[in-house]
Amino acid sequence: MKTAVLIVAGGSGTRMGAGVPKQFLPLGGRPVIVRSVDRFLEVLPDAEIYIALPEGLHGEWNDMAGLYGLCGRYTLCRGGETRFHTVRNSLEVMHPCDIVLIHDAVRPLVPHEVIMRVVGGAAVSGASIPVTLPVDSFRSVAADGSSAPFDRTVLRAVQTPQGFRYELLTAAYRQPYETRFTDDASVVEAYGHKVTLCEGSPGNIKITYPEDLAVARALLREEPH
Repeated sequence: MKTAVLIVAGGSGTRMGAGVPKQFLPLGGRPVIVRSVDRFLEVLPDAEIYIALPEGLHGEWNDMAGLYGLCGRYTLCRGGETRFHTVRNSLEVMHPCDIVLIHDAVRPLVPHEVIMRVVGGAAVSGASIPVTLPVDSFRSVAADGSSAPFDRTVLRAVQTPQGFRYELLTAAYRQPYETRFTDDASVVEAYGHKVTLCEGSPGNIKITYPEDLAVARALLREEPH
């Protein structure tokens, strides 16, 4: 089964306050985005890797890829105005395959087993995404500012990679853009295809704020080597 991996790295990193895009920040001696690529090459060594970045970061990424031994292992794609446009741009240059995995560059610690669960789920159902049970309590807030408890047992936190059959994904991304498209699964659902859920991992954290990077460094130190 031929698999393609699209690493989406469109963030500016302004919430990190680091002065550089968060996907380029160091994590255990390697940039965050490089560690994300590493995870997929470890478990899917024959996968085609696509990296979607704003055009202004292409030169910096190419230099980084050379430094960390990734030359010849990826195709660089043009970032767009939104995630939807970034993915659509990437699909235009992607070679036909069986399964496409789309992953946030700032989730550098995705476990191998999560990747394989998504691949397996997408192969069966056409669309599979990893989720976790929320641990916090939630309240719904009305327009007047009043609030009420919300049943968290009906909620799931969505992670990446999200996996889809290639033909389904490319067809779904021919739809016109809508603001309700918050991730790839929402695009596929709007096209009329059901999305199935599989088990994610609490360790598959998304690095958005400085404290997230600290947690990622601690988790990385605890991994077996």
